[in-house]
Formats: sequence, structure tokens, C-alpha cells
Amino acid sequence: MGYQIAIDGPAGAGKSTIAKLLAERKGFIYVDTGAMYRGLAWYFLTKGIRPDDEEAVTKACEEVKIDIAYENGKQQIYVNDKNITDHLREEAVGNMASKSSAVPAVRARLLELQRDLARREDVVMDGRDIGTSVLPDADVKIFLTASVDTRAGRRYNELLGKGESCDYAQIAADIEERDRRDMTREISPLCRAEDAELIDSSEMTIEEVVEKIESFCRESR
Repeated sequence: MGYQIAIDGPAGAGKSTIAKLLAERKGFIYVDTGAMYRGLAWYFLTKGIRPDDEEAVTKACEEVKIDIAYENGKQQIYVNDKNITDHLREEAVGNMASKSSAVPAVRARLLELQRDLARREDVVMDGRDIGTSVLPDADVKIFLTASVDTRAGRRYNELLGKGESCDYAQIAADIEERDRRDMTREISPLCRAEDAELIDSSEMTIEEVVEKIESFCRESR
């Protein structure tokens, strides 16, 4: 059984940034659950499967294997032993992932794959329901959050840095709406696990957050 660190929290709280750095420091695998959904979506596209064809989606889920590996320090996604990392950010793949993720069989299959990976490897996994649903027995559980203003400001500055025009008020409104959806969805809503450590990163640096999480980690196996 691998050592498991589960990091949950709302959009924009810095989960991925923190999880990647933490995994690098500890020599663990960072499990990008979003990339796994996109990998499965790529498979559906190559098979010509529509996201509303639940029977075909369910059958395809039974056939597919998704693995995460690191090569030259970069995460690679393999679908049935084929490296499809370069396809993950394609618009069609993203659209398919958004639609197919609502199919129960997709979530069930990825849940199985994520748990299997966590049994075999030492992992840091981030998402909305890692500590409550995916890895309920994780060695360390963190609920990472930040105020809406902080999260909106981070996203605003990120977009400006990319040269994109954006509206702060709209970004903040979008974050509030996403929080509402995540917390009220029927399947595995966003919530803090009873045994999760709460970290509010609003007034913390990335380094401070990583160090705080490390303080909760006993010596890994």
C-alpha cells in the first residue's frame, strides 16, 4: 500500500500547484485526476463514441487502462500503453471530458484506476472529493481553501499575465457559482472530510502551504 496524501478544496485554491510541488519534494507521484478524465475522453473520441451513448461509454470503460508516468520530470498519460499526453489539451478532448464526466460509468472506472494507482505508489492526489470518496483512508487529508476574493485575484492576474482581457467581477461571480455547483452536486459533492486538516491559503505563500502540509506527514513508508 502506497502512502497517500489527499488534497481537496474549491476551484482556485491552489491545489494543483501545491500538490505538484509537494509530490516533487517527497518523491511521490502527483495524480492529475483531470488529466485522467481527458485521457478517457481521448479514448472515446478515437472510438467514435458519443458522450450521450451511455451503453457504448460503459463498454469502453471496461476496455481501457490509464496510467501515469514521469519522464524527464514531466507527467505522461498512457491509455492502453499509448502515450497520449500531447492530445490532452485539444479542444475536442476537453469538450468530450466535460460531457462524458457526467456518465456514472466514467467516474466509476476512473475511481477504480485512481485507487489502484494509490495502492501501488506513493501519491499526492488533488480534487473535490479525494479525501471523502476516492481515498477515504488516506494517510493525510487536507482541505485547502481561500477566500473568493483571493481566488478571483489569482485567476485575474494569471489571465492578465497571459495577455488575455478579463473582468474581475465576472471571475469572482464564476467562482462563486462553481463553488455552489460543486457543493450541491448529487454525486460526491465538495466538502471537508471530518478528519481533514483545514488550510486557508488566503494569506499564505506557496512555500508556507507546502511546509504546513509536510508538518502533517509522518515518515512515509
